[in-house]
Amino acid sequence: MSYLETTKQVYKDAALTPDVGLCCTTNPIWELPGLKIPKIMQEMNYGCGTTVHARDLTNNPRTLYVGVGGGMELLQFAYFSRQKSGVVGVDVVEEMLDASRKNFEKAEELNSWFKSEFVDLKYGDATNLPVEDNSIDVAAQNCLFNIFKTEELTKALKEMYRVLKPHGRLVMSDPTCEQEMNDELRNDERLRALCLSGSLSIADYVKALTDVGFGTIEIRARKPYRILDPKNYPTDELIYIESIEVAAIKDPMPEDGPCIFTGKAAIYFGNEDYFDDKKGHVLLKNQPLAICDKTAGALADLKRDDIFISESTYHYDGGGCC
Repeated sequence: MSYLETTKQVYKDAALTPDVGLCCTTNPIWELPGLKIPKIMQEMNYGCGTTVHARDLTNNPRTLYVGVGGGMELLQFAYFSRQKSGVVGVDVVEEMLDASRKNFEKAEELNSWFKSEFVDLKYGDATNLPVEDNSIDVAAQNCLFNIFKTEELTKALKEMYRVLKPHGRLVMSDPTCEQEMNDELRNDERLRALCLSGSLSIADYVKALTDVGFGTIEIRARKPYRILDPKNYPTDELIYIESIEVAAIKDPMPEDGPCIFTGKAAIYFGNEDYFDDKKGHVLLKNQPLAICDKTAGALADLKRDDIFISESTYHYDGGGCC
């Protein structure tokens, strides 16, 4: 059985019998006025972070979510887009789609504002999305693309890029790992299905996004996720896995390469009120400005003694230079 077939079976089982320990379900649930999430949705929250960010969801966006789980993030997206088919959910596991439909009925009972018709559930494959070109404002996936090997990952990212409108956002949460894994661990199909053995490094993760054309990348959070230890996994050493939350924006690719935000900031502390590099970056005195890594490099090359550039914090919440 291939790793994709193994994955379908794992999530078929999780749809029929909710498995609270399947993935990282300890993340805080959104607390929004009038939003109540059914307990079953929380139990079926098979993700490693969140893809729901209010600043992405203004003006009733049309949202696509791939890998529906129990429907929790679909419900959260619908909160910001209260219109028929305002949210499209795609999954390759029929049982998970059926479970989500039932869960939305419970959500209707708890939330007077919510209607199941706000969410359009579709059977489909991440590598061949049943969605028209340039029709989506925000696309998202949580702890799914990490299972893919290189060929399938590239196809899935190209599909997301295809369906997004210009300047649309792909928001993702996935495990990453900077350590090398042995062949036995890396090729374990069930561990890959659980997003544990296919983890990319952050650099490879970002490169996969820019290679398909995303011109702006925001690394919004980087958090501890799991430890793979020799007692429970085929490894000779402890392997540390992190959860990373990223937004890839369908901006044109700049001639000098993508703008990648890893949480760096620049602070000007010179004698003037501000510093202007004449390239679109104005630093007010002692006011931190979030900058992309490319701008950080350009400012560092000026070798000024009145500009401080921080290290990457791997936290970014907007307001940047580019």
